[in-house]
Amino acid sequence: MKKKKLFTQDKIVNVLFYLIAVIMIIMVIYPLWFVIIASFSSPADVANGEVWLWPKKLDLSGYQELFKQSQLWISYRNTIVYTAVGTLIALIVNVPAGYAMSRKDLLGKKWINIFYVIPMFVSGGLIPTYFVVKAFGLLDSFWVMVLPFSVSTYNIIVARTFFKSTLPESLWEAAQIDGCGTIRYFVQFAVPLSKAVLAVIGLWTAVGLWNSWFNALIYIQNDALQPLQLLLRRILIANQSLLGAATGSMAQELRQLSDMMKYASIVISTLPIMCLYPFLQKYFNQGVMIGAVKE
Repeated sequence: MKKKKLFTQDKIVNVLFYLIAVIMIIMVIYPLWFVIIASFSSPADVANGEVWLWPKKLDLSGYQELFKQSQLWISYRNTIVYTAVGTLIALIVNVPAGYAMSRKDLLGKKWINIFYVIPMFVSGGLIPTYFVVKAFGLLDSFWVMVLPFSVSTYNIIVARTFFKSTLPESLWEAAQIDGCGTIRYFVQFAVPLSKAVLAVIGLWTAVGLWNSWFNALIYIQNDALQPLQLLLRRILIANQSLLGAATGSMAQELRQLSDMMKYASIVISTLPIMCLYPFLQKYFNQGVMIGAVKE
């Protein structure tokens, strides 16, 4: 009788856990779904609360206005290139640094750790950084978006923790017996066994570069080099300025169009990352656990 009672209690607890999990999933997914359906819906229907699960009336005016911007596709291309090249450079820079930091025989390891960690918490500030970028001749160039900020102390720590906790020391010793040097061991053994941390650092970097607009605002003046996020920001600010100057029915129309463009810009700017994330989710989860390991 007691076992039956415990079994019933376990079933109740499991049902509660599943119910909580479903509620949390809905809380996460529904806002994303609402933005998508709102971008295809009439602004009046959205304002009146008539859009819940699907568009009541299909309206593509927001996308049409965005696609009228000839600069949109140039900025989209720039963002794709910035993300691809910047992610590659970040992997080339941070992963070898993390591997080197994981080695017990690294000379001056303590001081190198301090050298990396201090800038993680204390930066030089915007103005000194601007002058440094200017001194290197990177202002208003493609490379200003991918080179100056490619080093990430957090990514180096994650890579270091992964190599230290995953690659056994016996593997390195066996490779040494076979005449394998440090660089060859890293390329032929460490990197192929580190797909998880490569995917995690790559995903984090790609998301950051894709959403980046502040660096472009500070360091880029040429419209041909501006990324997508900066262009969308300028479009929305321009719409708000026009909205403030308009009155009457024109103001109402501009407000509805501005709302449509706002939802459409969110969908356009996040769609590639949303499509990419499901394929890298398992690696992302592993990376969170890697970063949580204390040494």
